[in-house]
Amino acid sequence: MGKENAGVSPAVKKDGSIYYRASVTYRRKHISLGGYESAEDAHHAYEQARLLLREQSLGILDYHIPSALPFEKWVSLINFRDNGIYIATPIYIMRRMFYYYLDPDEILKFDADELFYYSSHKIMRRGRHYFVADYGMQVNIINRYGIRSYSVEGRDYFFQNGDPLDFRAANLQIVNRYIGVTKETHRGRSAYRARIHVRGNYIIGDYATEEEAAIAYNKAADLLNAKGCPKNWSRNYIENLSGTKYQELYDKVKLSEKLSELDFSR
Repeated sequence: MGKENAGVSPAVKKDGSIYYRASVTYRRKHISLGGYESAEDAHHAYEQARLLLREQSLGILDYHIPSALPFEKWVSLINFRDNGIYIATPIYIMRRMFYYYLDPDEILKFDADELFYYSSHKIMRRGRHYFVADYGMQVNIINRYGIRSYSVEGRDYFFQNGDPLDFRAANLQIVNRYIGVTKETHRGRSAYRARIHVRGNYIIGDYATEEEAAIAYNKAADLLNAKGCPKNWSRNYIENLSGTKYQELYDKVKLSEKLSELDFSR
């Protein structure tokens, strides 16, 4: 191919049809730019990539549709140009943090120590929920911070600066970490209330610590299963608690007498 088709190579699809791959080499790294229906489109992508890598004045927000390059590739190339690291996902590295661009107007923020994970995991979006594919499953990214998938923002966790796209650890305040446990205030006094759903919501009890309330929930689930309730409740796992200490708290916590009165024989 001549200069008009530099950076372009033909390829064959499974059905036997021809398409064209575009690629560019920068700082001794060969970068694929994607596949195109025509050699002309592939060459435009190559030329746009070269311009982007050459012109420091071009930034991420200079991206406009239509463009020969997809937005994700645009971000990756600018990050490589400015920071010397090529990352396939649309990440731009800042000092002690990085931006993950879902599109020019939706930018997630993460701490620098999350870079390795998100450089190899593409973030997907469903409404206000963000997921990655991990071992063949869709995993909500809030799970990485100890927040349960069904937790409610504003009740179970908060973004302290009010930005729901800022996932830096210092910005996430987790209020309710355990299943069936909420922190509540009654008559000026705060306590951790445990509830379990069986024929409606039952209050298990109020407890001084979050861990006690989580263990009370586990104990209530064990009691109800022992009484013949077939429901399979997930149990709370309490980190940094030895088996001996767990058993001590398990024996200590008291449950509402109403739970003992439930009958599953019919």
